[in-house]
Amino acid sequence: MVGIRFHGRGGQGAVVASKILANAYFKQGFYVQAFPSFGMERKGAAVSAFVRLDNIPIVERGEIKHPSSIIVLDTSLLNKVDVAQGANTGALILLNCRGHDSPIGIESSFRVAGVDAVKIALEHGLGTKMAPIINTVILGAYARLSGDLSLSNLLDAIEKGTPANPQKNMAAAEAAYQAVFAISGGIDAA
Repeated sequence: MVGIRFHGRGGQGAVVASKILANAYFKQGFYVQAFPSFGMERKGAAVSAFVRLDNIPIVERGEIKHPSSIIVLDTSLLNKVDVAQGANTGALILLNCRGHDSPIGIESSFRVAGVDAVKIALEHGLGTKMAPIINTVILGAYARLSGDLSLSNLLDAIEKGTPANPQKNMAAAEAAYQAVFAISGGIDAA
């Protein structure tokens, strides 16, 4: 079973991203679950969302304690939340960040990659400078790194799962697929 954990803030679309990702994997024939975890339910508060996938029906319930992939929509959370908590050795950690030299403070036992999802979102007209819409963007980068998700299935899930501007969201995800970069741990990225 594969576990994916999202970390973001309320309003960034982590929950929608988890549903889109689960639908993309479902299109590939996996059994899937997608579910959120909220603390204080307000915009800007830390939220987590989860995706489970397997080749057999999933009976396990509850939060994913030992994820194989972690997607961080807001790196300011790195100062407040241990995003790598419980992660398997060699887990993929994908960050929305500006550069290769991000001061992330994540142990080297993980494969860490980044994508400037904010820049890509703004270039594609997704949201505003104060509130860019990055959830589908970062999914494009994840598809590049995951090794088990086809970009075409992700784009189809984005087209059907975004509440507005599906074509812009799909184009931004494709751009992120090309723009992901390695930070540490032997990531095969641009």
